[in-house]
Amino acid sequence: MIALLTGLIAQKSPDHIVLDVGGVGYRVHIPFSTYYELPEAGGAATLHIHTSVREDAILLYGFRTLQEKSFFQLLISVSGVGPKLARDILSNIQPGQLAQALTQGDLHKLSSIPGIGKKTAERLVLELKDKAMKLDLGTVPPTERHTIADDDVTDDVISALLNLGYKEPVVRKTVANLEAGSGTGVEELLKRALKMLMK
Repeated sequence: MIALLTGLIAQKSPDHIVLDVGGVGYRVHIPFSTYYELPEAGGAATLHIHTSVREDAILLYGFRTLQEKSFFQLLISVSGVGPKLARDILSNIQPGQLAQALTQGDLHKLSSIPGIGKKTAERLVLELKDKAMKLDLGTVPPTERHTIADDDVTDDVISALLNLGYKEPVVRKTVANLEAGSGTGVEELLKRALKMLMK
């Protein structure tokens, strides 16, 4: 199983990257929290990898920290939570906040995450409450901000939110209400959009 990859970023988008490792391009699915911390295409990156083996595919999920990877593996241990949903959960909430919601049994906060209904939230709390308390989540390091053209930013934000399961009319209305000043990074707009959507 692949556990760690170091290489150059050949392609980068909010939900995956292509990592060039010695001339071989690995498509790695990532949460937003990892996307925020990666350099632009051409930069070097090291990712902790979870390898998901299915009958029809081998999928790689990458994380900047071991804590994120550990939380991802906890989430997929719960019945009904697959790798994609676990990745989407970590895209909508930081590991520290998720641990707090689980340990406090905050069903409202958990069920406000796209893809998680009340029953799934209850199952997460039941199965992960004690395990979440044992994870060393520490402090998430500050993110490095990258800026790109405003039109590209908007397109990336819309695409990322649609991939997370939000409905297109809601996404477009939310993005339209964002104040995207010149030079605003895609990660900043994603954070603002998610904050608005999760109210």
